[in-house]
Amino acid sequence: MHDRRRGAKNRLKKLLKTLRLSPLGDGAVYAEFGDTLDLELNRSLQALAVALRARALPWIRDVVPALCGIALHFDPFHPELPAPVLEYCRALLEDCFDSAAKFEDSGRTVEVPVCYDVEFGLDLTEVSERTSFSIDEIIKRHVKTQHWVLMVGFSPGQPYIGGLDPGLAVPRRAAPRVRMPTGSVAIANAQTAVYPYETPGGWSIIGRTPLTVFDPARDPASLFAPGDRVRFIPVSRIEFEKLK
Repeated sequence: MHDRRRGAKNRLKKLLKTLRLSPLGDGAVYAEFGDTLDLELNRSLQALAVALRARALPWIRDVVPALCGIALHFDPFHPELPAPVLEYCRALLEDCFDSAAKFEDSGRTVEVPVCYDVEFGLDLTEVSERTSFSIDEIIKRHVKTQHWVLMVGFSPGQPYIGGLDPGLAVPRRAAPRVRMPTGSVAIANAQTAVYPYETPGGWSIIGRTPLTVFDPARDPASLFAPGDRVRFIPVSRIEFEKLK
């Protein structure tokens, strides 16, 4: 435990040296720590976001972690809004670094049943040809690795999930689909995505989940949150229909 906490603190110290702040309109500040996806960096960002939320500052509306940064959304008309806000946010971030390490790996574990039937895994055959793995091997590799949510975006509730087996890191499709079926589980490069709605997309579909990924009437509305660990669980077509 102490070694893990010490490692988290060291990563956070390195992050502080790369901090770049910029305004996002008149109601947000973006704290950027890099421009390429780094899984260890993202883990530290998730912890920092939790530490920021824990402050419960009345003028902050939301804290939104991204792949390489964090957006702080604030109420520009709040009477307690500090001025100048950009400089205050820098001091706030630096102060939160000290407490962020204890929040690493504090997310939930979300179990996601996936039917990898070829009727749902529309691109399984193509992924098999690209990787030289059998379909059974693709499924085995997808479910055995540790996954976690890097960020949520593109459409409400859609997770970008890291931890994909390197052997499955196929590029985006040359011709994106106009419609990705709701619940599609798709891969591209080093990530997995789960599509909450029928939207366009260029990732390779390897399966489908019967779960409702985003429901505005549910609390919380999104099945996934940044920092959550994810376990993909293979289910049969019969189990899929029962769960649906």
